[in-house]
Amino acid sequence: MFLRSRRARLRPEDVGLSSGVRHRRVAGLRREELAPLAGVSVGYYTRLEQGQSPNVSDDVLDAVARVLRLDDDELAHLHRLARAARAGAKAKPEQLRPGIRLMVDAFTDRPAIAVGRRGDILAWNRPAHALLAPHWPFEGEEKPNFVRLDFLELEFSRGLYGDWTQKARDDIAYLEGLPEPVPHRRRADRAGQGAAGAQS
Repeated sequence: MFLRSRRARLRPEDVGLSSGVRHRRVAGLRREELAPLAGVSVGYYTRLEQGQSPNVSDDVLDAVARVLRLDDDELAHLHRLARAARAGAKAKPEQLRPGIRLMVDAFTDRPAIAVGRRGDILAWNRPAHALLAPHWPFEGEEKPNFVRLDFLELEFSRGLYGDWTQKARDDIAYLEGLPEPVPHRRRADRAGQGAAGAQS
């Protein structure tokens, strides 16, 4: 979406090409016009624009940015998007050590959970399940993510915290402090800003 919007704002004349026809069906540069200028194939650029080229090199990104006439902030944003795509492609599910699972299971009368570095609940006991996400199945490998619960299941999460707005800010600050991009960070950021603004 980002590359497509930047492509749409350019005319062929802006990059030294002739428009060819008076009325163009597509606003801005066509993909087949941009790709050769950036030194890549039309197919490759199409995949890049659609977010399907996680291993794109910085040189290609710089070449595309040069054709699109991105400013410094836009170029930095493009590289951030590429880093997030690479991290998403390489990310592997976190593994819970058996000793941690046994420790969680040992707490039978109070909530206990093990949380991964991205906010994924890796293990929980029944009191934690009843408190945090009783609408999720207790058994099974797939468990919720804390941040997703807070932002995408608002009806439940607002009743869970005394100050939901502060909890939303804490969640965003936690995600922003992670060393690698997180796939759902941008969605949480948008949701948190909107929800917090509605309460202010």
